[in-house]
Order: sequence, then structure tokens, then C-alpha cells
Amino acid sequence: MTRYVVVGAGIVGLAVAHRIVRDRPDARVTVLEKENRLAAHQTGHNSGVIHAGVYYRPGSLKAELCRAGSRSMVDFCAAHDVPVQVCGKLIVATDTVELPRLHALYARAVANRLPVRLIDPVEAREHEPAVRCVAALHVASTGIVDFTRVCAVLARLAEEAGAEIRLGARVTGVHRRADGQTVATTAGDVPADVLVNCAGLYADRLARLAGVTPPARIVPFRGEYHELRPERRHLVRGLVYPVPDPRFPFLGVHLTRMIDGSVHAGPNAVLALAREGYSWRRVVPRDVVDLASYPGLWRLAGRHFRYGVAEVHRSLSRRRFAASLARLVPAVTEADLLPSAAGVRAQAIAPDGTLVDDFLIATGDRQVHVLNAPSPAATSSLEIARHVVARLPG
Repeated sequence: MTRYVVVGAGIVGLAVAHRIVRDRPDARVTVLEKENRLAAHQTGHNSGVIHAGVYYRPGSLKAELCRAGSRSMVDFCAAHDVPVQVCGKLIVATDTVELPRLHALYARAVANRLPVRLIDPVEAREHEPAVRCVAALHVASTGIVDFTRVCAVLARLAEEAGAEIRLGARVTGVHRRADGQTVATTAGDVPADVLVNCAGLYADRLARLAGVTPPARIVPFRGEYHELRPERRHLVRGLVYPVPDPRFPFLGVHLTRMIDGSVHAGPNAVLALAREGYSWRRVVPRDVVDLASYPGLWRLAGRHFRYGVAEVHRSLSRRRFAASLARLVPAVTEADLLPSAAGVRAQAIAPDGTLVDDFLIATGDRQVHVLNAPSPAATSSLEIARHVVARLPG
């Protein structure tokens, strides 16, 4: 049997493990996860959106895998009784200066073969009565789901097919041998013929442990959320997004109805001072040193200094946060917002300071490293798994 070790029990790692045992009957699969539960980090702090693939460069891995993933994820959930809803979303232009960007986004969505329509304010209010806009892009194939529940199903299916999931097993080293490699963990050594790195926030560090020099560094950005008070949830039926400004690296705050009926608002994006920095209070000296010593981060900061300052101000001021939301839905006020859990995005940044825009998957000697898989990785996870497993040695 071929021994596969998958590091990371988020949605990408579990999807890969499930795909291996499904496609390779001779596989012996072990999933290693440093936490004591599944989906502890990016997946478990996800906004729950099944993305359509509007924003991504046509022909890129993100565009192709997201479009396919939005279909396969809905089908998977339907097949395994995971609640899912294809509710669509609006991307709204609140000022005429945004119209050229909205039209460019429409052209990109059409190039990506997505079901989209440009609509006027009257039709936009038929979808979202509380929205204010001069025009909008309606994206029909966007959906919502609880990705943590998807992970539970993937883990169950993988284990039923013979995979082993070891929780509380943090990888401390990867040692090559003549007949393969040994993955050292805090719970004992695990022999591996093939190593698959799906470690998310720690993917670059694991790659270096395994003898691979990653072409980019993971930089953690905290996304902070609020949610609407229950009595104000009626203001949002589905998903309402702003038109992104291509000069800046993130989409901007938006409103998302979750599968449980709550409405989340956010995220903003601020540099986290720890790879698991879910609040300003969480600071890890090693992570801070990594950030401070990385030229790519300084180059990114130099390009987007004013944007970063604005994000910090919005992080520290609920009034500013509410004002950003009120551009989309004017009825939203500061009093409508309750604090909600934050997430941390593992964003790969190249040494020249550019964000790695596409999924980044590197192969080595009997190793595959998923080095950049931020949003829409959860949407695309089943297709990322298909892509990765097709490239694994057997």
C-alpha cells in the first residue's frame, strides 16, 4: 500500500484525504491535525459563502476551480444532507464613479461563464428591498452553507473508507529516508511515501520543514466581523457586496445572510500579530519577527499604507464600520451591530510585495504543498482535492 500523510484537517486537507481514499484503493491515508478538533482555523471561521467566481482572472486556477467547485459543493451537500441554499448575491454600485468597475466585473464574470446580469436600482430592490445603488450585478449561483458541517461529513466518509485522522498531532519535522520520509509529530512519528501539505496558516513553515523553499511567505490578516441584531436581520435577504476597487487588495465589508439565518457584516482586513491572531490582544513574538523581517510585507505596506490605516481605523471604530455598511444598506446603524467572531486569512505574499492572487500548489519529491489557498478555497475544496490528487505519485 502507498502511505499518504495529509497535514491539516481543514476543508482542503479533509477533501484531499477523502479524494485519495475514493480514487486510490491501495492508499493508506493518515491526516494529521495539531488542534483537537476539525476545521479549527480558516474553515471554522469562514463566512459560509459558496462563491461563484466573479472576481478571478479568466483562465486562472481560482477561476476554473471556483466555478466547478460552486457546483460540486452544492451537489455534495445535497447528497449528504448538509443544509445549503443557492440564494444569489448583489454587487452594488453606490455611486456613478463605480459604474466602470461594475461593468468590468460583469465582463470578467461573463468571461468566466457565470450566470450574471446587470440590473437597475428598481430590480436590485426586488432582490434586496433595503439596498441603495445606482446599478448592481446579480450573481445567481452564489450560495451559503456551513463549511464546518461539510468537514464533518468529509471526515466521516474518509474514515469509513479507511483513513485515519489524528487530532492533537502537531508536525515538528519531516525526515527523508531512502524508502520515503518520516513525519515527526508531538503524538509520534508517521511514515509517509507521499506527503500532502494542507497546513493553511502554517503551509510555508511546513514546506521549509520538508526541505522545500516556498516562493512566498504566509502573512496573516485578521478579518473582523459584526452581525446584525436579530430584530434587524430582515434588512438583508441574501448577500450584498460593494464593487471592489482593484487598487486595493481586499473586497471591502459586505453583508452576508448565513445558513442559520443570522446576518454577518464584514470583514475588514488588518494585519494580525500572530498566525492565530483572532484579536488585537493575541501577539506571538516569533510571528511578529517573521513579519518584521519579511521585505515583501514592507513593500506591500508601502503601496497600500493609506488603505491599511483606514482598515485599522475601521477595526477600532464601530461607527466607521457601520458607515461602510450604510453605503450599501442605508438603514444599518451602529446600534444594529453586535460583535462576532473574527477569522484569520492565510495570504501568501511574494518577496516583491505582491499578493499571490491565484491558488499556489508546489510539487516536490513525493510531496505536494498547497501554499496559497485563501478564499475561495472552501468553495473550491472538492476541486482543489481533485487537482491535487491527480498530481500525486502513486
